[in-house]
Amino acid sequence: MAKGYWVSVYPAISDPDGLTAYNTLAGPAVRAAGGRTLSRGGRVVAHEAGITQRVVLVEFDSFEQAVAAYESEAYRKALVALPDGVERDFRIIEGID
Repeated sequence: MAKGYWVSVYPAISDPDGLTAYNTLAGPAVRAAGGRTLSRGGRVVAHEAGITQRVVLVEFDSFEQAVAAYESEAYRKALVALPDGVERDFRIIEGID
């Protein structure tokens, strides 16, 4: 079974305190759903589009598990806390077997 991944890129963060509030709720929700954070805001070498802002990569045992985690009640509560001052490009992708 192919793994599932959450990939988030943050092109702009004008409310870092709001992002912290989101992270306080999102982290436990992701872990409770079986997610493992592989990368969060570390070093980036950008090519082509040149986006070097914060990138987060979370791994789940399956694509279905990744989708269910996003749709969970606990994560929905975290999304409410995600402020307008945070621009995010979020995707759920299926890994290769």
